[in-house]
Amino acid sequence: MKHLTALLVLIVLAASAVAVLAQETHINDQGEYSIELPSSQWRSISEPDTARERAEFVYGDRMDGFLQIRKEIVDAGTTPSDVARRDQDQKLRYIPGFVQGKQEEPFSGRLIGVTASYEFTKAGKPMMGRIYYLQADNRTIYALRFTGLRDKLARIRNQTDSIARSFKLK
Repeated sequence: MKHLTALLVLIVLAASAVAVLAQETHINDQGEYSIELPSSQWRSISEPDTARERAEFVYGDRMDGFLQIRKEIVDAGTTPSDVARRDQDQKLRYIPGFVQGKQEEPFSGRLIGVTASYEFTKAGKPMMGRIYYLQADNRTIYALRFTGLRDKLARIRNQTDSIARSFKLK
């Protein structure tokens, strides 16, 4: 029985080590922030753009999971909820087949903020979007915009949450 317990402990430790090794830390070109990509299926696809703060990643294929990270400079005192409502009113509701998800939800990781989910269609396919609005300071909010086929993005929700929780300012 002792040998079986020791074997189980070793298996759990080995699995944990493999999970840690699969993570990759990405630091943006300007060195302002880093994120941890929890799977080797996530890869960077964006070209360096010094004029604007932008980074893009895919999970296998764009339709499986696509992440855009945007830095937004806002008026002092603007909250992540304010930015989420503004995006919905000025951008999201114009996407073909847009359906608002649940009301925004509080989110906390290394930075605090809110999440907003929605559904839409693209080329006749049911899609889903999930945006994490993270407050860096009283004038800066980062938006982590995930999109993908509805079923596929829902399956990797734990990974989108993990990436948003890992978002760290340098």
